[in-house]
Amino acid sequence: MRSRYSAIGLAAAAYLLSSALFGACGGSQPISPTAPTQAGTPTGTGSPGPTIVHPDEVFVGAGDIAQCGVGHPDATANLLDLIPGTVFTTGDNVQGSGTAGEYANCYDPTWGRHRWRTFPTVGNHDWDATGGGPYFDYFGVNAGPRGLGYYSYDLGAWHVVSLNSQVAAGQGSAQYEWLKGDLAQSPASCTIALWHQPLFSSGPNGNSAGMRDAWRLLQQSGAELVLNGHDHIYERFAPQDADGRATPAGMREFIVGTGGYTLYDRARVQPNSEVFENRTWGVLKLTLKTGGYDWAFIPIAGQSFRDSGTSTCSPAQPR
Repeated sequence: MRSRYSAIGLAAAAYLLSSALFGACGGSQPISPTAPTQAGTPTGTGSPGPTIVHPDEVFVGAGDIAQCGVGHPDATANLLDLIPGTVFTTGDNVQGSGTAGEYANCYDPTWGRHRWRTFPTVGNHDWDATGGGPYFDYFGVNAGPRGLGYYSYDLGAWHVVSLNSQVAAGQGSAQYEWLKGDLAQSPASCTIALWHQPLFSSGPNGNSAGMRDAWRLLQQSGAELVLNGHDHIYERFAPQDADGRATPAGMREFIVGTGGYTLYDRARVQPNSEVFENRTWGVLKLTLKTGGYDWAFIPIAGQSFRDSGTSTCSPAQPR
């Protein structure tokens, strides 16, 4: 993993060190790789250099994961055991009130063994009751600057942005202005964004308009993908703009709320929905390439639904 903030190797070393230091006490300790930081002020532009071909990067995960004794977070964690690469979450890492006990007792015995390579996204269950305190305590610097819930990093040829749909993200908000600066300074030709509450969803929670301005800004910058959770379903959309109009220049949204907790029923089918599945737990595996990506939904043992495909990155739009 090539990151301006953190290397998986360094994170792994920190994880092993913390395990050695604290394992005898039975505690669950946060890891400490190099901290992600907010983007700085964009610098001047120059002539573009030659195209650099990066190794493919695997990016795998889901959201809506763990509550003790409910669902199948153990089975989705078993999938991660077999898939190398960087792990993401799409929020609601725990399903109660986001307490330290829920992280220690429900998340840690399952997905927690991949914490050293996990870059999470915050959801309403992680944030609303606690302000995200236990979330930041558990994931440490891999969750970005404490108290914000939004951060970014580079992964191979791609730029990855994790946003916080639980706080303001409209024009003029602190998060929007941060995102604007972050995208302006990123040299990556392909960008992926993650947040919890989807702008479009055929699940019972439906559409969440709070991230519309962020979607529009990301699309203008040439971003390809949006990954969400919140509705406990798997859904794939055709590329579309922030107003739900299908367009090849739009972003493709995946809802991956299949990390382990109880699945939801379908509600109103949204325009541009291409695939909907709500009877299968699993993870989304993305292979991020120079200039494109492959996707594959991988089900837990004993289930058979799959979805896969490939696409290329789109150029930024004139502003």
